[in-house]
Amino acid sequence: MAPLDQAVRRALDEIVGAARVLTDPKSLRRYGADWSRVGTPRPAAVVLPGTAAEVQQVVRLAGRERLAIVPSGGRTGLSGGAVAARGELVLALDRLNAIEDFNPVDRTVRCGAGVITRQLQDYAAQHNLCYPVDFASSGSSQIGGNISTNAGGIKVIRHGMTRDWVAGLKLVTGSGELLDLNRGLIKNNAGYDLRHLVVGAEGTLGVVVEATMRLDTPPGDLAVLVLGVPHMGAIMSVLAAFQTAVPLSAFEFFSEPALEKVVAHQGLQRPFETPAPYYALLEFERVGERALERAMTRFEHCLEQGWVLDGVVSQSVAQAQSLWRLREDISETLSRWTPYKNDLSTVVSRVPDFLAEVEAVVNARYPEFEIIWFGHIGDGNVHLNVLKPDALPLAEFQQRCGEVSQWVFEIVQRYGGSISAEHGVGLLKKDYLHYSRSETEIAIMRQIRRAFDPLGIMNPGKVFD
Repeated sequence: MAPLDQAVRRALDEIVGAARVLTDPKSLRRYGADWSRVGTPRPAAVVLPGTAAEVQQVVRLAGRERLAIVPSGGRTGLSGGAVAARGELVLALDRLNAIEDFNPVDRTVRCGAGVITRQLQDYAAQHNLCYPVDFASSGSSQIGGNISTNAGGIKVIRHGMTRDWVAGLKLVTGSGELLDLNRGLIKNNAGYDLRHLVVGAEGTLGVVVEATMRLDTPPGDLAVLVLGVPHMGAIMSVLAAFQTAVPLSAFEFFSEPALEKVVAHQGLQRPFETPAPYYALLEFERVGERALERAMTRFEHCLEQGWVLDGVVSQSVAQAQSLWRLREDISETLSRWTPYKNDLSTVVSRVPDFLAEVEAVVNARYPEFEIIWFGHIGDGNVHLNVLKPDALPLAEFQQRCGEVSQWVFEIVQRYGGSISAEHGVGLLKKDYLHYSRSETEIAIMRQIRRAFDPLGIMNPGKVFD
C-alpha cells in the first residue's frame, strides 16, 4: 500500500483538521475492518468529517485525486461492505451524531449518519415514542450504516425494515453533490423516489450524511413465549396459530445445538427441561385483559396438535429479557468458532422445506462440520452458521465453505429466495449476486451506480465489480 500523498494529506488537514486525519496503524486496523473479518485492512487514511459540507469537500478531493472512498459507520456488517483493503480513504461518520428537529406532530426526528441506533431508541423513549427497528448490534451500529444496509433485525414481522422508517435522507454523491431526498414527506409521487435506491446500496451510490427518521407509538406490555417444537414444519403451524390470536412483534427460532452453546457459554438457564430439536420465541403485546388468555389457549391447541412439546411464558420484564438472551446471545457465543455465515431468505411458508434441503446438502458434503440454525423465521429469514473445527486451518475452512455456499445458493435460486436477507452483499457475496438477481437487473444496477458515482470512487469492489 502506497503512503498517502503529502499534498492530499495537507488538503485533508485543511478540510477537517489534522487531528481528524488518522494514519496510525491502530486506527487503520480499527476503521478499515468490519465484523466480517474478511480481508486485511489497509486504508490509506481515516478521515472524520464533522459536517455534510466537509464530506462534500473530501469526496470532491477524492474525485480529483482518483482516490476510492469507503464510508464507515459502526462497522457491524457481516458481508465485508465496510472493509478498506486497497488503500482507500475511510470516511468515518462518527462525528455526525446530532439528533435535532424533533417534530411531535409528524413524529419525525433528524439524525446525523453517526447517531448510534440505541441513542435514537433512547431519544424516542424520552418523548414517549419508540424507534422500533432493533437488533443485537443496536449499541454500536449507526443510523447511516443501518440505512446503507437496510438493516432488519428482530421486529421485522411487525415493524418492517429500516427502509420503512426513513422519511427522508441527505446523500453526498460520488461527484460531491448534496441530494435532499423526499424531505420527510408521507406522500410524494413527483417522479422516482431516489431515497429508496440509496437505502440498502451499501455506500456504492454515495455517503448518507443525514436522515429524517419516523418514530412510532411505543408498544404496550410485552410478553415473551419460548416453545419447544419437534420439527421445522411445526414452527409454521405455530406461527399460523398465534398470528390469528395475538399481535406478534417478533417470531424467532433457534436449534437445540444453538441453545446448548448459549447455555454453556453465557451462563443462562434452559427455558424448560424438555429438550426439543427447535425452539420458537414469540413476543406479543398484552393488548387488553384477554391477550394472555388467548395466547395460552393457542399454546394448549398447539400442544394438542403435537406442534409443541413444552413452553414457558415470561412473568416479568427481567424474565422476558432472560428469554430473549437465549436467541440474541447466539451470534456472540458462536464467534469463538469463527463461523461461516449465510444470511438467507425465502417466502415464509417455504422455509421448512428450504431449510431441510440446505441442511441435507451440507451434511452430505461435509458431515464433520457442525451446523447451527437460527433466525427471524417469521419473515422468512434464516441464518446458516457452519462452525470451523478447531484443527482445520481458517483458509482451508473458508475455501471449503465457499463450495458449500454455491450449493446452498443454487437451492436459494430454486426457491426464488435471497442470498442476503439483511446483511448486504459487500465483498463476500458479490460473486453470487446472480443467484438472486437477473442479468438485466444487475445491468440496470450498474447504470444507476454510474449515474450517482461517475468516477467510480464510492466503495468500489462492493456489491459487484
